Amino acid sequence: MPHITVQMFPGRNDEIKKNLAEKLAKVASEELGRGIEHFSVSVEDIPQDEWKERVFNKIVDTDNKNIFVKPGYTM
Repeated sequence: MPHITVQMFPGRNDEIKKNLAEKLAKVASEELGRGIEHFSVSVEDIPQDEWKERVFNKIVDTDNKNIFVKPGYTM
């Protein structure tokens, strides 16, 4: 079933990541009308010096129809 991946700069502790993951799963569960047991969430720390290559370039690709909210920043 649905898996949500969060990629972000390092610096947040596991408690913050767990709280975020639980809230994302709850919202997704409500929005999609499925039990929360169907959802999984991972949080991946991406070093700032790798962000452009590993994340940004992939999400701003105008041909990527899987990105529904694009960033409001540039690199």
